Amino acid sequence: MSLFISNAYAAPAAQQGPSMMANILMIVVFVAIFYFLIWRPQSKRAKEHRNLIESIGVGSEVVFAGGLMGRITKIEGEFAVVELNKGNVVKIQRASVISILPEGTLDNL
Repeated sequence: MSLFISNAYAAPAAQQGPSMMANILMIVVFVAIFYFLIWRPQSKRAKEHRNLIESIGVGSEVVFAGGLMGRITKIEGEFAVVELNKGNVVKIQRASVISILPEGTLDNL
């Protein structure tokens, strides 16, 4: 009650943060977002690429990661021998194939 000293009053009860259930719900929502936006599409692309690699056979016309196109002449396990043009043969990893071209595409180029 002094002129220079103010009165002290009890502070109102501090508000508590979000409940434990809200925190768990937020984590579940983040996991669901990551699943549908990152994990699921990536695994789908990986599965499609795996099916593409398994479907490669002798005579398939392919494009591989370097941008080269050629016809597969021989498959040796995880590698394939590709003929780019007459007399120009290279050995590539089968995993580097990014697409299979329709038959006769190389003849029309």
